[in-house]
Amino acid sequence: MALSDEELDRYARHLVLRQVGGPGQAKIRAASVLVVGAGGLGSPVALYLAAAGIGRIGLVDDDAVSLSNLQRQILFRTKDVGRAKVEAGAEALKALNPGVQIDVHHTRLTGANAMALIADYDIIADGSDNFATRFLLNDASFFAKKPLVSAAVTEFEGQLATYRGYEPGLPCYRCLFPAPPPAGTVPNCSETGVLGAAAGVMGSLQALEVLKEAAGLGTGLAGKILIYKALSAYFHTARLPKDSACPLCGTAPTITYFSPAD
Repeated sequence: MALSDEELDRYARHLVLRQVGGPGQAKIRAASVLVVGAGGLGSPVALYLAAAGIGRIGLVDDDAVSLSNLQRQILFRTKDVGRAKVEAGAEALKALNPGVQIDVHHTRLTGANAMALIADYDIIADGSDNFATRFLLNDASFFAKKPLVSAAVTEFEGQLATYRGYEPGLPCYRCLFPAPPPAGTVPNCSETGVLGAAAGVMGSLQALEVLKEAAGLGTGLAGKILIYKALSAYFHTARLPKDSACPLCGTAPTITYFSPAD
């Protein structure tokens, strides 16, 4: 389907990019992305994807906006305090780009709903803040054969990778972390803190990787991991090999079906 006059104007700066143009923008419009977590990472991810014209965006979060969120969760305004994040977020995204379909999933991602939630989307963006959700998303995305673009941020540092462990030679999240750490051993950002702009950097990079996946641009982060340290303005990309002993995507997997208990 050809771009409308309004779309030609709205996405003009994409269309003049040789690597994007009309065909690339059409791929972006045809793509669907599930954003899990409407927080410090999910906010810039969702905003940039909506601005770029991703055709369908799903927001998954069961939380409400609190005043302490506003230091980093740029999807919301002070008037949104107390509202469901997905409802306030959907309103903001539609105001930014009415042409994008926004799906609201006011729920927590669980083993019972993970496969159903990701089924209707092409790309999964993990902006969650806990290991239970990260492992659920990794495993569900693996079995559904969906690319998972995953970011994390704490204090002044972040990391980003794209996981396609269902493809030969490419790792999944369990190649890096075979199993979740024991409960309570890793503090969350409410305990350690996080610089809001650092979350913005990682969320923006995450959105960029999602757009590259959607439009087939450049070289993605599958098989690599990007490390960012804000205080020293340090970026480093390292190779992330597939682990032959990975319990999910290795040569002799012990996880052979999706289970909430895994």
